Amino acid sequence: MQFFIFALVLLATEIFFLDYSKPSFWMLFGPTLLAFAYQLWWILPYTSLYPKEVQQIDQVDTENSIKIITANVLMSNKHVEKLISLVEQNKPDILVTLETNQWWQSKLKNIEDDYPYRMSCPLENLYGMHIYSKYVLSDSKTEFLVEDDIPSMHTLLTLPSGQNIRMHFLHPAPPSPTENEESSERDAELIMVAKSVAGAETPVIVTGDLNDVAWSKTTRLFRKISKLLDPRIGRGMFNTFHADFWFMRWPLDHLFHSPHFKLYAMRRLSPFGSDHFALLTQLIYNKSYIDALQSGLTADKDDQAFAKEKLSTERVSENDVPSPG
Repeated sequence: MQFFIFALVLLATEIFFLDYSKPSFWMLFGPTLLAFAYQLWWILPYTSLYPKEVQQIDQVDTENSIKIITANVLMSNKHVEKLISLVEQNKPDILVTLETNQWWQSKLKNIEDDYPYRMSCPLENLYGMHIYSKYVLSDSKTEFLVEDDIPSMHTLLTLPSGQNIRMHFLHPAPPSPTENEESSERDAELIMVAKSVAGAETPVIVTGDLNDVAWSKTTRLFRKISKLLDPRIGRGMFNTFHADFWFMRWPLDHLFHSPHFKLYAMRRLSPFGSDHFALLTQLIYNKSYIDALQSGLTADKDDQAFAKEKLSTERVSENDVPSPG
């Protein structure tokens, strides 16, 4: 989006100030126009001008509804009361917290009466994770799929209707000078989960802070291999990071799901002291939805070869990912 806006401003500036009759104008205008079109191609799917990948539904089936808040809390953030206020206002069925340590776990005890089913992995390394659920969780496992200090959570959730949903919660480490020199670890974790859920008969939801933008090669590869859908397509970017800088924001917090669901609501919530906004998504399950006109990206031979290479580099496999249920 930032490059798109910059190119748009540059185009307008060239048209206003330069002389059309000179070859130098076209030498500048042509490449700028190409850059503008290229950036537009990437972001257009995340606008209302593009067809929706996930169909909208306007009526809530309470027995088959699942409302999820995914929140990277920023471990050093002490405004826990603001997050609790968001939970009280929006009443999610599932609260996913990332970067939560022992302090955050103790402070969130106030909501435990409303969320009797929980998974906990408090850590002091910015990768702690907690799940708070109103719905029954079973066959739950916390795993360290690629790195010894980066957890992921996997569980089977049962809706009030009795329908089971396979849930995967992720927060892989990003490539950065203080984390990993390259993106191989993050990429491998996303790919192994994608291969694990591909073709699953049980409905699937994957959510978390993936430390990757929605249109990146790796996230697109995840969608291709997993065959999961992105409810943001045709609706918006839902940029969740950085909460403090309106001009520098990207969609890093994601939710993908199998075609068994339609979307009732999706929105970015108000700031709560973190460098991330929380993301709220409400899906409605119906077994007939999988036959609806809902489909995402498709992997080709090059995609499969790239995925195999990534897993081989990190010496991991989709068989390492728990398959709840």
